Amino acid sequence: MNTNPLYRAAPPTDLNPLDNGLEATLKLQRAAYFAHPYPSFSERKADLLQLKALIRDNRDAIVAAISADYGNRSRHETLFAEIFSVMDGVDHTLKHLKQWMKPQRRGVDWKNFFGASNRVIPQPLGIVGAIVPWNFPINLSFSGLIATFAAGNRSMVKMSENSRHLAKLLIEKCPAYFPREKLAFFDETGGVGIEFSKLKFDHLLFTGSGLTGRAVMAAAAPNLCPVTLEMGGKSPAIICDDYPLRKAAERLLFVKCFNAGQICTTVDHAYIPTAKVNEFAAMAKEIVSMRYPTLDTPDYTSMIDERSFNRVVAALEEAQERGATLVQLIPGKQWDSASRKIAPHIVLNAPPDCALRTREIFGPVLPIIAYTSMEEPIQAINAGPRPLALYPFSNDKPLVEHLLRHVISGGVSVNDGLFHVGQHDLPFGGVGDSGMGHYHGHDGFVTFSKMRPVFYQAPFSAIKFLWPPYGKFATRYLDFLTR
Repeated sequence: MNTNPLYRAAPPTDLNPLDNGLEATLKLQRAAYFAHPYPSFSERKADLLQLKALIRDNRDAIVAAISADYGNRSRHETLFAEIFSVMDGVDHTLKHLKQWMKPQRRGVDWKNFFGASNRVIPQPLGIVGAIVPWNFPINLSFSGLIATFAAGNRSMVKMSENSRHLAKLLIEKCPAYFPREKLAFFDETGGVGIEFSKLKFDHLLFTGSGLTGRAVMAAAAPNLCPVTLEMGGKSPAIICDDYPLRKAAERLLFVKCFNAGQICTTVDHAYIPTAKVNEFAAMAKEIVSMRYPTLDTPDYTSMIDERSFNRVVAALEEAQERGATLVQLIPGKQWDSASRKIAPHIVLNAPPDCALRTREIFGPVLPIIAYTSMEEPIQAINAGPRPLALYPFSNDKPLVEHLLRHVISGGVSVNDGLFHVGQHDLPFGGVGDSGMGHYHGHDGFVTFSKMRPVFYQAPFSAIKFLWPPYGKFATRYLDFLTR
């Protein structure tokens, strides 16, 4: 329930606050922003605690709704990657927010402005729009909202068409925690997806595919609306020859099977020394079959919809028909259309131009690419679009540094996969085809703030001696400064 006594509602308008329309909600939030453009620390703290309460109070319903949207989503995966990450993110932000909100002192050019001062003042932008994908719908909506509210903004959030049960739940529950002029959720009905990115937001956060991200950016461009785009890509792992193979396999396969590989920062494919490929394949079968004894275990997540299921199955069949070796990692069925579950696979010798090698897989399939020298993976990665993440496995610090300097990516986890994304004090974002902009922690606060430069002139200003008409002093002084 909304227990925030400091919240100031918008002034009366001719808008119906119960109107579910996009434009009406934007106008309502805009009026509220102009009426109260700079929420205090206490107000922001109360908003963040309300976000946490919304998640905590409805935890079991959220877990059930996400599982219903998937067909089966591991309860433990939802608790770990969605519920805990959001609650922990609120705690991190509350710990640092007062410091983030303080104006920053900046240096002054004393030669010309003796006695003056400079400050950078973080100020709320206004209204932040967010377009959220289905794969981690709570994590990816609420992590953005944490940064949005910490910066003092209001928000409109559009959920994915594949998150129907969750979207319905959030639309139903949100008004008990936030007035519509502060936060509103939208589902995919009534053409919302088409029109949402055309709204005149003050910032737009999008997470999803590169194709959709380009369309979102194009739709936002006429409004000169700044965008933060997180768009995934084919994030590689490189297992170097010095790193213990079993440790790499255990860590890498946990990440690859988590959420059935439906993570934008998952390990898409792995480069492994040629002499160790067969050993890795044998280890993979042992490790994964211990974690998921059968395909129907509730710990293993379904593909989100029939289209995604068919796409991954078709990619596996294409690779096999063209000479690749499919190594199924758990016993029983390869896949089951009724439950939309696909057994984890590694794929050996997949043709370079097949779908598994050229498109983001977004499923429980790991192509293995053998290499004999480190320059091979470096050149191959640099020849393609810049990935959202890079995962080098090595205890050789100079080698890791070499990879960091020669391969650019959105983020990096060394000797593991994925977990740089869970660090609240690290910025999360892509580069090139994998996205632009950052959020999480302080970087999210900065993204959703106007870091506004303010110059304070001193009571006496020496600039008066440079006013026209220009005399001998101005000439000599400027000649002195520019020699």
